[in-house]
Amino acid sequence: MKVFIDVQGTENYRWIDARFDLKDPVSGKNMYDKGHVEGAIYWDLEEDLSDMSSNAGRHPMPGKEKIAELIHASGLDPKDHVVVYDQGGAPFAARAWWLLKYAGFENAFISRVGFEDLQKQGINVSTEVPVFDRTDVALNFEEPLYADQDYVKKIISGDELGVLVDARSAARYAGLEEPIDPVSGRIPGARNFDWENLVENRQIKGEADFSEVLQKHEPAVIYCGSGVSAAVLYAKLAEQGHDSLKLYTGSFSDWITDEANVVEFDREEHPKAADDETKALLARLIDEGYSGEMLMKKFEYEKSLLNGK
Repeated sequence: MKVFIDVQGTENYRWIDARFDLKDPVSGKNMYDKGHVEGAIYWDLEEDLSDMSSNAGRHPMPGKEKIAELIHASGLDPKDHVVVYDQGGAPFAARAWWLLKYAGFENAFISRVGFEDLQKQGINVSTEVPVFDRTDVALNFEEPLYADQDYVKKIISGDELGVLVDARSAARYAGLEEPIDPVSGRIPGARNFDWENLVENRQIKGEADFSEVLQKHEPAVIYCGSGVSAAVLYAKLAEQGHDSLKLYTGSFSDWITDEANVVEFDREEHPKAADDETKALLARLIDEGYSGEMLMKKFEYEKSLLNGK
């Protein structure tokens, strides 16, 4: 499957600008307004590609009605050839691409390079916001591409065949650090491949070696922290012939919304309590019957609440 493409031969393609900055959510639209690929429409990660009113993780997947409305309002048809780009070496174009694939777009692609490099390659740039006639075509959603928390639980229990692949950094996967979510660690049994290893000079590499993580015949569910950066790993795996893939769009930030869900760590056997307050917390949790990984998870979660006071 061809996923990442260059600009040549895209004269009659529709373009989508998905630039975004997690630290400055309005910057993507500002960049678009200052200049974008001629004819490109703008899709915002949080306004268009997520349902921020949901509690299913930090960037929950929008429902089918919202996806359909976005596609119809954008004047798109599943028969269209579509290219999505972002600032380069970022995960936002891949998120938009995955939603298009989920909605049944067979000819959706990701620009291998970001906007600045597209400019250097001579693509036409404009500040004009294009207007397209609304479409109303029926969408055939590809359910096999999608995994939710219940499906992940079935993999862990053995009721579904498949492996979990964590696209975050090795340190976050191991539970050694967690800069965003209130609980650190990974979904039990997950393997790890850092999606940023696919990026070089702000563009996606041509080839990647996944042999130590996943074989082509293995069905896999890809996840990250919030389901965004995992889309890059999903896209690259798909391009290299892995054809039994699902994206857990809620990802780890959704997994930890249920306190009953276990997380794994690469840590010492028991958590440490450095001061009187956290020692009291640890003692209370042990009295309440927590032990092992559940003790570590609960301790880390409640300790983070204490630190946030």
